[in-house]
Amino acid sequence: MTPAELASVVLAAAHAVFSERGLDRAALPERTVVERPRNPEHGDYASTLALQLSKKVGVPPRELATALADELSRTAGVKSVEIAGPGFLNIRLDAAAAGQLARAIVEAGAEYGRSDRLAGQKINLEFVSANPTGPVHIGGVRWAAVGDALSRLLRATGAQVGTEYYFNDAGSQIDRFACSLLAAAKGEPAPEDGYGGAYIAEIAAEVQARRPDVLTLDDAAAQEVFRVEGVALMFDEIRSSLRDFGVEFDTYFNEKDLHDRGELDLALARLRQQGHLYESEGATWLRTTDFGDDKDRVLRKSNGEWTYFAADCAYYLDKRERGFERVVIMLGADHHGYIGRMKAMAACFGDDPERNLEILIGQLVNLVRDGAPVRMSKRAGTVITLEDLVDAIGVDASRYALARYSSDSPIDIDIELWTRATRDNPVYYVQYVAARTAGVARNAAEVGLVPGDGDAFRPELLDHEKENELLKALAEFPAVVATAAELREPHRVARYLEESVAASFHRFYDNCRVLPLGDEEVTDLHRARLWLNNATRTVIANGLHLLGVSAPERM
Repeated sequence: MTPAELASVVLAAAHAVFSERGLDRAALPERTVVERPRNPEHGDYASTLALQLSKKVGVPPRELATALADELSRTAGVKSVEIAGPGFLNIRLDAAAAGQLARAIVEAGAEYGRSDRLAGQKINLEFVSANPTGPVHIGGVRWAAVGDALSRLLRATGAQVGTEYYFNDAGSQIDRFACSLLAAAKGEPAPEDGYGGAYIAEIAAEVQARRPDVLTLDDAAAQEVFRVEGVALMFDEIRSSLRDFGVEFDTYFNEKDLHDRGELDLALARLRQQGHLYESEGATWLRTTDFGDDKDRVLRKSNGEWTYFAADCAYYLDKRERGFERVVIMLGADHHGYIGRMKAMAACFGDDPERNLEILIGQLVNLVRDGAPVRMSKRAGTVITLEDLVDAIGVDASRYALARYSSDSPIDIDIELWTRATRDNPVYYVQYVAARTAGVARNAAEVGLVPGDGDAFRPELLDHEKENELLKALAEFPAVVATAAELREPHRVARYLEESVAASFHRFYDNCRVLPLGDEEVTDLHRARLWLNNATRTVIANGLHLLGVSAPERM
């Protein structure tokens, strides 16, 4: 019996009790949940339904809990129900009902853990969005791992998600990038405010290979060539490195398109219509202080140039016009000050900033070797890039390490730890369970042990303490996925895989033999345990997939 099935049983019991007592069934929720108690001595699952309904129907919670417990106790699969405290229901399942979960998980396969919790939500998720003036640095890599995992979680819980990379190909930083390429091509040092690193010389050389005549042009024309060609080359490299990292976006959105299509003017007109624009000293301002910002923001300067914030406004409006009800933007730690102005901007458009706009801030990442920070990149000169991280610890370890921690916490990635083939390496610890369960299944087939179906599976035999512990851990997966999606916290999946599933499986494996020894006859217990082994493999594989990490069959 899955937690969702048990929750339905509890709700059905409530319907029966309400009918018998003549209580208003309209007070009953459409669905309820059961939770795993922190203390195993309190049962397999707990329900607070009696406490939730007591005030609505005017029945003391313990009296209502007693009636629910009596009804539940007559339900097949429920071993016992105890009432605790003011009206908590502590429920124990019999071994057969608990063991059926193993079969349900295996038969569900990749669908196990998925739900419709966020069905109906249309979300635009923007992440990474690094400027095309250099390789993706380690801060952007964190968002690549976390953002991609979050998109998978949101889709797994029923949301309609569009992932997006905002390609900032307009503005002064692009001009500085082009100047730096031109200087490198001429053999001159980078401008004082330009970009350095070996990658600048590499791209300049590629541009020259494409356009051998570029240095025969005057500086303005040559700089334009380096701007167009260099940005294209840099962005191709960014997309390629992200693809190799397992991250693809539904949309790559060019800032330049906002300018070319006149969308900044459209945004300005919409904000003017809302009554939040004013002119001062020849510039056009947005009165964001009306909605809590610390100061009003310039959209168009007195010289007619647009500000970056004007493009932010146009881009937000574009997303909303494309039908996204919720715009989620992931930003680095240095962008914390953007939250107030962006929320105010959404309000100026007439939106509810708490419902329509969500901004997530990610903290810094350090790469560490022998206890000391690794500070210099081979190509970028001053920062650690995506390629540096992958070269150091690999794609799986990189993605797992970056998604394993709450994004609002700074993290140090220890190269020695994340390349170690030992249990203290978190990704190895989890992937080892994936490989071990696959190995058990292979070895079982070799000795003629197959799960079987119908009467061949006897779930009531899974009554060992460690089997029950593992079953309860596997049962938590759908709730963990839903919570991680709702709270935008992929690290919950990683910690669950480590601390709940992997830990429980190791204890199960050490105490409950799955394969027959020597010439020992295959029994129903072996078959039942093989179902549990395979269910564990399913949950580990599904969980790792949500993090964009492989579930190897061999290690």
